[in-house]
Amino acid sequence: MAELTSLSPSRANDFIQCPLKFRFRSIDKLPEPPSQAAFRGTVVHSVLEKLFTAPAAERTAELAQTMLIPAWEELVEKDPDVLGIFEGESEKETFFTSARRLIDSYFVLEYPEHLEPEETEKFVRTTLDNGLELRGFIDRVDVAPGGERRLVDYKTGKQPKPQYGREAKFQMGFYALVVYRLSGELVHTLQLMYLGSRSVLKSHPTMAEVEQTQFEIDAIWKDIIASAESDRWRPKKSPLCNWCTFKPLCPAWGNAAPPTPEITKIVGA
Repeated sequence: MAELTSLSPSRANDFIQCPLKFRFRSIDKLPEPPSQAAFRGTVVHSVLEKLFTAPAAERTAELAQTMLIPAWEELVEKDPDVLGIFEGESEKETFFTSARRLIDSYFVLEYPEHLEPEETEKFVRTTLDNGLELRGFIDRVDVAPGGERRLVDYKTGKQPKPQYGREAKFQMGFYALVVYRLSGELVHTLQLMYLGSRSVLKSHPTMAEVEQTQFEIDAIWKDIIASAESDRWRPKKSPLCNWCTFKPLCPAWGNAAPPTPEITKIVGA
């Protein structure tokens, strides 16, 4: 049994990308094997979060590099099965080399000794008028001396071409909307940090853009409700299918999807 009562940026993007993928993740909650890329992102995020627990003057690249192995060990202890994604010590060494490179990239983009974040890994949630809960984690929240607020998200991949940047843009707009609903404050800056390409993408949301994001979320949720009520979760074929865990269950590729689990609650229906 499942409930449809909340939405995060990643699950909303799943539905836009492929409604069946959304179903498999959000309703069926099918397990997905971990990948080295995803695990590397988790490890690097952990290092950057822990970096800001150190006194400002000590936030050096050298200190961050010493945090890599402890972050790895902590995450492996929580989920020992993740070691199964590595075939031998050589793959682990390649993993650590690439993680170290991403950590160094962060220091090319910012001077953390000059920052004092209000919060890292901040969990935010708010409930819309229709009962839908919007929720997610913001990597970092900065507040300038003048009170302007900046939301920061780390990406361990490379900055995509503009035509492929919709998902990240929507994610940041989603967070700007949640913060606005919680505080009545329009966020000053949304900042995406692409460590893989050592680039930063900044934007300054307007009230019109925040309202547009809520309109988009409302439309996505209405489509999710319609899919749930009709039990029609149409797959969308795209080049991304080649990396999808659920391809062996996808009718678009000649396979059979399992029956949809019972949905016991849908808010806004």
